[in-house]
Amino acid sequence: MNHGKKMIAPIVISLIIVSYYIGIVVLFMYIPDIPFIIKSLMILIPLLLAAVMVGVLISRIKEINGGEEDDLSKY
Repeated sequence: MNHGKKMIAPIVISLIIVSYYIGIVVLFMYIPDIPFIIKSLMILIPLLLAAVMVGVLISRIKEINGGEEDDLSKY
């Protein structure tokens, strides 16, 4: 079965959110006069959130390909 149309929304939303997190990282990299530990946390946390978002997207694509389009049917 072709589930391409059902994958469009999760992919688009994930791209928007990951782009947002990467934009935050780039912004924080160019802010001067911030202590190193705070700057590294301000960079590390959005990168970790972006990685989690990619993991969630991969999980959702597997669910859609497996035939379970509606997560609410479990409950």
